[in-house]
Parts: sequence; C-alpha cells; structure tokens
Amino acid sequence: MPITNEFIPTWNWKRFPHSLLIDDQDQTNGLRRQATDNTYGNKLYKVLFLPVIAIVLTGLSLTATSQSRLNSDNTSSTETNSVTFQLKPMYVRPTQKVMVRNYVFDAFGPYPIAGAAFTAGINQLGNSPPEWHQGMEGYSKRYGSDLGIAASATTTRYGLAEAFKEDTLYYRCECRGIFPRMSHAVISTLTARRGEDGHRIFSIPALIAPYAGSMTAVYGWYPNRYGIKDAFRIGNYSLLAYVGENISLEFIYSGPHSLLHRMHLNNAHGSPIEGPNK
Repeated sequence: MPITNEFIPTWNWKRFPHSLLIDDQDQTNGLRRQATDNTYGNKLYKVLFLPVIAIVLTGLSLTATSQSRLNSDNTSSTETNSVTFQLKPMYVRPTQKVMVRNYVFDAFGPYPIAGAAFTAGINQLGNSPPEWHQGMEGYSKRYGSDLGIAASATTTRYGLAEAFKEDTLYYRCECRGIFPRMSHAVISTLTARRGEDGHRIFSIPALIAPYAGSMTAVYGWYPNRYGIKDAFRIGNYSLLAYVGENISLEFIYSGPHSLLHRMHLNNAHGSPIEGPNK
C-alpha cells in the first residue's frame, strides 16, 4: 500500500525510491504505528486537558460569583448596621454623682441588706462559725459579718473601677427572651464598660472585689482558725451572690415609679451595645 504525504514529508518522498519503500515494508509499518500512536496521544491529551480547563474555568466563575455575592451581602449588612446604629441611644458615661448614689445603693441598699439576712440565716442553720453560737446574738454576729463583707467588696469594686477608669454599673439587656437576658446578667458579673463609646471589657475589679471582701472578714473579725482557703470559699459564694443580684436587676420591675429606678442607674441613659455583648 503506498504511503501518503500524511506520514512522510514531501522532501523525504522525493529522496527515497518507490522500490525501496516496497522492500522496506517493516519500516512503513513502524511509521504507521508511530503515526497512530501520535494521533492517539493527541486525542488522549485533548480528552484529558479539556475537562481540566473546563473545571478550572468553572471554579473561577463560581469563585467570582461567590465573591460578588459576599461583597453584596457585606455592603447590605454594613448599610443595615449603619442605619441600626444611628437609631440606638448613645452611651453616656455616668457622672460622679450617679456613681456615688449607686455605690450607696449597692453597699447599703435593699440588696445587700436582704442578701446578708439570707446568708446569715443559712450560716445560723449550719452553725458557721460555731464560735458565734446560736440565738439572736449569734445571728446578729453573722448578719453583721455578711453585711460587712458586702460593703467591703462593693467598696473595693468601685474604688478599683475608678482607678481603672471602668464603668461597673449594671446595664439591662436590650434583647428579648429569658435565656439571652439571663446570659447577659451572668456575663455582666465579670465585665465592665470603658471609654467614651462604652465598649465592654473583662473587669479585674469585678473579679477581685468578692475575694477582697472575704479576705477582710477572715483576717478582720472571723475566728483565728480561719485562713486563706476559707477566704476563697467565702469569696466564691460572694461571686455567686453578685450573679443573683444582676439577675434580679435584669428581671425585677424597674419602671419610673419603682425603687430601682429612683436609686439605681439601671440603664437609664442607654446601652451602646444591643444585647449581651453583641
């Protein structure tokens, strides 16, 4: 079978005689196989290469589309947040007069008085400390001790907050629902506001204050056998009491004619952040 120009270039065709090609049939078959292999290789290359290119282009198209949607969503979210922020009341740092009024409320108001009476009753039932015995005399000592712990802790918290330039007053949650408001009250136990914008931070004074009150009691008027471990244990109870106080401030009615509204700030000037640190 004669060989066409598809397999041998023209200049090679003129160089080799026709009889040589007939005699060298094996060489021809080898060239055919090589040409067939090259053709198969080209087809295989196209078959493998084109899907890869399609996948890459599709991926780039999806990435571009996703990025476009993301940018669009971010723009819409930014515009919405901007509008929402303008509608919210701005944070106003409380004055010294407000701070003093709230200090008196937190140290000697209804909450510490009721809390000390409740805690003294529990200690009376457990006869702790046993050196103070029972009866009205023992209850009076326990009540005075618990009230002194609360006053010492509150004084420490307000004093350190003033030194750290923090606002440790409680701000009611602007959110809705029991669980969001509950979590806000718990988080507020160890947080405070700082700066002109009132951003929320972790508060060292709020953490130290309960243990400062218990340390004062243990090394001030408790029996001599009490030590540092007892101070930390009592401080833990005081910290839980702060959590309970914040929960009560969050859920108890504080309308314009209530005692809380008159004595406690209770978010009267607005909170710059909606909900529990959102």
